[in-house]
Amino acid sequence: MKIVALAIGKRHDGDIAAAIDDYSSRVGRYTSFDWHIISPARGKMGVDETKRVEGAAIVAFIKDDDYIVLLDETGTQLSSGELASILDELDMQSTRRAVFIIGGAYGVTDQLKQRADVIWSLSRLVFPHQLVRLILAEQLYRAQTIRRGEPYHHE
Repeated sequence: MKIVALAIGKRHDGDIAAAIDDYSSRVGRYTSFDWHIISPARGKMGVDETKRVEGAAIVAFIKDDDYIVLLDETGTQLSSGELASILDELDMQSTRRAVFIIGGAYGVTDQLKQRADVIWSLSRLVFPHQLVRLILAEQLYRAQTIRRGEPYHHE
């Protein structure tokens, strides 16, 4: 299974890019893993129009058979073990591609929320998008080590 992390925003911030790249390469030891960064909507537009423009760019990227995990503060909190279980299930179902979506500053449209197979909240706290990228990469790595019984994760 290929995993793609799709994020609305600027390229990885220099201050944390090395950490994102490190965890991303660790994930890549287990499965194909790529980042797809989409520039945020530009110009003077309202929240709804911004979400619509960014949502259209996301929809243009995803495929009908993609498994979509949307990171959104309104979602369900998952443990690292639960994330590992989701990845196990996707492998058993021979899912070709799982796309983890980090929306823009204003979130995503209701259409995208409806398309998501899972809506995942990292926390009730709000994090900067760059930090969310790092947390996502680390959690995907942690989930892979859990799936293989490796000692990175301690319970």
